Amino acid sequence: MPRRAMSICTTSGCPEYTNGGRCTDCQAKAEQRRGSSSQRGYGARHRTQFRAAVLRRDPVCTCRGCTACLSTDSGQCSRDSAHADHWPQDRRSLVAAGLDPDDPQHGRGLCGPCHSSETARHQPGGWAAQQG
Repeated sequence: MPRRAMSICTTSGCPEYTNGGRCTDCQAKAEQRRGSSSQRGYGARHRTQFRAAVLRRDPVCTCRGCTACLSTDSGQCSRDSAHADHWPQDRRSLVAAGLDPDDPQHGRGLCGPCHSSETARHQPGGWAAQQG
């Protein structure tokens, strides 16, 4: 099998070569800037109140029509939910509006591929691109 060609790190100004994406050093720096999940507001209350309640309420992915779905004839994904996604507003919007982002009414259950697809669609460039 042919090997993938090396490319330059995707971090602006970094001259390091990588197998795609960021080099190891730039990836580590980005993760450090991002902070832990608790530092971003996803602490114990989020896990016990929001995530647990959303996944209990939505055991099957509630996504309809995203590009990651292996949709059934009904147009709804049929995989088990693995992520509690803030929807229709994201966590930052809920906080800015003075609403409780850990209230399960502000979430929906999604499978991994659908959650990744939805995040990429609504937060292009990832979390770091939303900062600053």
